[in-house]
Amino acid sequence: MTAVADSGRIAKRFAALKAAGRGGFVTFLTAGDPDHDTFEEILLGLPAAGADLIELGMPFSDPMADGPAIQASSLRALKAGADMGRTLDLVKSFRAQDGETPIILMGYYNPIYSYGVERFLIDARSAGVDGLIVVDLPPEEDEELCVPALDAGLNFIRLATPTTDDARLPTVLRNTSGFVYYVSVLGITGTKAAAEAEVKRAVERLQRHTDLPIAVGFGIRTAAAVSDIASTADAAVVGSAIVSRIADDLDEEGRPSDGLAGKIHDFVRELASGLRS
Repeated sequence: MTAVADSGRIAKRFAALKAAGRGGFVTFLTAGDPDHDTFEEILLGLPAAGADLIELGMPFSDPMADGPAIQASSLRALKAGADMGRTLDLVKSFRAQDGETPIILMGYYNPIYSYGVERFLIDARSAGVDGLIVVDLPPEEDEELCVPALDAGLNFIRLATPTTDDARLPTVLRNTSGFVYYVSVLGITGTKAAAEAEVKRAVERLQRHTDLPIAVGFGIRTAAAVSDIASTADAAVVGSAIVSRIADDLDEEGRPSDGLAGKIHDFVRELASGLRS
């Protein structure tokens, strides 16, 4: 089986979840959406609301693999002044009050490349980032970022999809660490959901190839779906549904309503509720 040994926050969190006998809940939000201060308030409250791991989208002007909700969130964040430096500042702020909840930066290579790979890895590690998911760098490009990230002490989390067959999986998993993110449906984010039986078969197949935890995302929008997926996989990931709640609470000028952060925390708490009952 292919797995990269790891003793960081991600491994510790999944070990704690296993010891507790439950699956984990992973939240995705775009860093800086709808503005820096509001997002910081949302971010700081996520663990208490039920997030076991947090994925932060790195704002990018051309998020080609994402659906309309996450595309719009990225553009909102950029309009509000988000950039890689401010994203890392958010992680630093989070780490000042939470030293245990894993944070994974997710997105595209361009913002990292523009920032400078070596500088990014140093600054991300210093800020308290635990792992990276970079959707447009295949395993054949591992020397570009994956291997340097692993050398810097960051997990590099790879995506597997319904079309990643048994012949391809060893290549995909070769330098993967932290966990495997299974994209349960083909296409862009937030547009449809896979049947539970299909997810179960896919997770079982992945488990034959790796000892790493399996997190399942795409199309999960309700507490019942989170509970169902987390009973099959090691964690369920929700992104578009949360990002859409942010969008729904903005006025015509894109300004958040009073109490937006609390409303998002309430929604996260609702989504996570079935994992702790």
